[in-house]
Amino acid sequence: MGSTLRKSLKTIEEYKTANPHYRDLLDILGDILILREEYRKNMTKPIFSVEDKLIPGKMAGGLPLIDLAGNKYDLTRPKEYFDSLISIAQKRMPAEAHRFLDVIKNEQFDWEAIIRESFNPAPEGEDIPEREARASGEHDEQIDLIDLFIEESLRPELEVVAEKYGALVEKSDWTEGYCPICGKEPKIGEIRESEDGRRYLFCNQCGYKWHFRRIKCPFCGNEEQHSLAYFAVEGEESHRVDVCNKCRRYIKIIELPKSSEGVNLDVEDIATLHLDMLAYEEGYN
Repeated sequence: MGSTLRKSLKTIEEYKTANPHYRDLLDILGDILILREEYRKNMTKPIFSVEDKLIPGKMAGGLPLIDLAGNKYDLTRPKEYFDSLISIAQKRMPAEAHRFLDVIKNEQFDWEAIIRESFNPAPEGEDIPEREARASGEHDEQIDLIDLFIEESLRPELEVVAEKYGALVEKSDWTEGYCPICGKEPKIGEIRESEDGRRYLFCNQCGYKWHFRRIKCPFCGNEEQHSLAYFAVEGEESHRVDVCNKCRRYIKIIELPKSSEGVNLDVEDIATLHLDMLAYEEGYN
């Protein structure tokens, strides 16, 4: 077990003590992190490839490196990984797992179709959560856990791409609010005081972080400061929610002091679910 994984598992244990309500989800995440590391160790040839000569043009044109919708990648291994993730839920949350297994067994549920659909731009007037719900036949709250597993199923393979080309992407002039590696929209990010308060967005699907302007909505591009705001829970000011009152979208942000060695944003995303609920209650999505 690597030192990064050990640190993340230690943080999970601390959050389980502080937030017992999230214990089951944090246990599942811990198992996912262990399984992800095992997957990476057993990888031979990555399934995703990138033509180096196309990277500058893609970055300049706002196109992510991986286009799953337009390429015939073999998704056998990610699907097997998805099935292993389902087994984790069956062990940790058997009652809930039984309910969402009914969703998966539904003839409308097509894992590969959902994966490929998530790489397509959403039609005008339809946001990504609505589209994914349509593709999966979503009808209950347990679909959130399925969404987590669907997103995670590509993570080990996409991490390889992010690690290989991340430095090159960082040197580009990428200004989009979606991930330059895989095109996924962010749910969480961080502000680094060690870098004069620069904001970085995080992709849960590939693990890549990219710089993005603080006074700009990553979802609609709004730069009108009067319609951009944030809120935090008293006593938890280092964890906040950035909101856009133009498109009514939000993103969670972790403020990292200069002394911080960094945090695992997968863990922080689960440990701050109460911020998601507060954002929903305020009418953001």
